[in-house]
Amino acid sequence: MPAHRSQRPDPSEYPPFYAGYVAQVPDGDVVEALIGGAEIAAALLHDVSEAQGDRAYAPGKWTLKEVLLHCADAERIFAYRALRFARGDATELPGWDENAYAPMSGATARDMGALMNELESVRDASVTLFEGLPPEAWSRKGIANGKPITVRALAWITAGHLLHHLEVIQARYL
Repeated sequence: MPAHRSQRPDPSEYPPFYAGYVAQVPDGDVVEALIGGAEIAAALLHDVSEAQGDRAYAPGKWTLKEVLLHCADAERIFAYRALRFARGDATELPGWDENAYAPMSGATARDMGALMNELESVRDASVTLFEGLPPEAWSRKGIANGKPITVRALAWITAGHLLHHLEVIQARYL
């Protein structure tokens, strides 16, 4: 296991908002955690019906389909940030509003199989990105949403974000 992939980011490497996501990731190789998260998602959601996918657990909450597409959207954004910063791009990147994305996503008009395929494809791309980064790229940082963050932190946040939502799905949707 490459040492740079098993070094948990220090809290100084990311905004406090992300601490819960980083904490979700087990110790060890974060790329293996990314792979493991995809396997957990596939096992948890492989038999979910369309009716379950269309259900929100409470009024005003997202449907399960919207949660899945949110996970894919967030992962794309985290990976984009990681790519830019890993390549030494010092351009400050804007934040994003996941609550504005959800109603615009069209998730509720899609079927569960398509959403799962998309989430798996996005995760595969994230794994490929993080596997291919040279060790020195992991400590590079940039500014996203007005806050400094390292590539290493983005890898751990990416892994932990999906794990967080899978816990919510298991507790409130299934």
